Amino acid sequence: MMSDNQLLADARAILAGAQNKIDRLCSIDPFFIDLSLRENPVGARVGQTLQDKLAILPKLREFGFRNILLGTLDYAMPDELEVDDDFMIYLRDHQVDMTGCYAFTDLGLVNDIGEFMPSPSMLKLRDYRVPNTLHEIYLSRDGMAGQYDFATLRRSIPASIAWLRQNISGDDGGAPRIMINVVDGCDAFIQNPEETIEILQLLAQQPIFGLSMEDDRGTYLPFQVGAFVAVARRCLPAPLKLLVHIHAGAGVENASVIEALLNGADGAWGGLPKRAAIIGHASLGELIANLVRVGNRHMASTYRLDRLLPLATRLQVLDEEEAIPDDLPILGNNAYRLPLSFFRQRPDRFMDLVPQAIGGSYGYRICPVVSDAPVIAGRLAEVTGQPADSFAQPVLEQMIRLMRRDLRSGQRIVYDQPAKLLTLYQRARQTAGNTSSGVTPSDGQLA
Repeated sequence: MMSDNQLLADARAILAGAQNKIDRLCSIDPFFIDLSLRENPVGARVGQTLQDKLAILPKLREFGFRNILLGTLDYAMPDELEVDDDFMIYLRDHQVDMTGCYAFTDLGLVNDIGEFMPSPSMLKLRDYRVPNTLHEIYLSRDGMAGQYDFATLRRSIPASIAWLRQNISGDDGGAPRIMINVVDGCDAFIQNPEETIEILQLLAQQPIFGLSMEDDRGTYLPFQVGAFVAVARRCLPAPLKLLVHIHAGAGVENASVIEALLNGADGAWGGLPKRAAIIGHASLGELIANLVRVGNRHMASTYRLDRLLPLATRLQVLDEEEAIPDDLPILGNNAYRLPLSFFRQRPDRFMDLVPQAIGGSYGYRICPVVSDAPVIAGRLAEVTGQPADSFAQPVLEQMIRLMRRDLRSGQRIVYDQPAKLLTLYQRARQTAGNTSSGVTPSDGQLA
């Protein structure tokens, strides 16, 4: 049997390991590419017009993003222009500064006799004068099927990179930043690990800026994503950048990004709001907030954190033409509406993230089973405009009693609604001296 001293020593070692991870997250200066102009509208009910995009771009820069993706240069129907095309054409024709801007392009191909043909998206990137690109490839068997075989992919990657470097003028007239984005990166490690590693080793010898990997359906668990990133990092050492993009299919997307950072990723790309191509993604808004939570020193010096919550919320409402889901973590309306004062996060407690840190404020919502007197007073203050401390404690306690009695009698009332709350308040004022429910509980009810 383990001695008390040994148990304590083991416990300290385990806790030290966790603290080492926190220290890593605190010190990392992550590289982000913001996709609020593309990722968020893809899965939205409405999307963005040209005028919307022109209004959004300066807001993203003001927030602090230095690297921004302008859009995707459509691969399937390149002749049918999209708003993304109009946007990049406008920026070019009006000589708007595109420093740090990217567009998605797909791979040009070398045929069997050695002739290289750039893709239409690469030609558009040149013609629109966008200085950098996320250049997309597929490495899983399913992803390559119908596009190219492995031999074609292997000979086409260097040729495509060379064409981009010869034909694209990067930031300040230098070489373009070429990020190779493996759209099916997680699938590739599962389905085709040997060939995937071979391509990563090939990329390590190319004049690129780095690699991006996606979990495009959001189906892999955090420890799997961490393992994939660790392997990729072994193949692509610094200073090559390594980014991830994780969708929300399994509900573990934010944990997966944290795991990726701990296993060698330099950062992520995504939109500031939660909305994404499917049901959501590990948004940059959530990631920035979580890095603030652990005390990352670079977030406050780089980003206008006081604008994080309102900007992310505004952008999602724009894309959807409806309110964001109330119960969305971090960015949702109910994320900071307290149902019970016990849940209040405090600035002096490690790992708590008060709403003021990201440009929000606390609110209150009435849940009849659990809401206590401070929450009820806070909600009354919101509804009436009177100070929370102006509501008498006996009346607040009577409101709790009345909600319990109503529910026991079978009444299901939404007391959070202002009219229902005020009715409850008046009932409590009239009956505050009567604390008896009129029912003697049995032993079982007391339990």
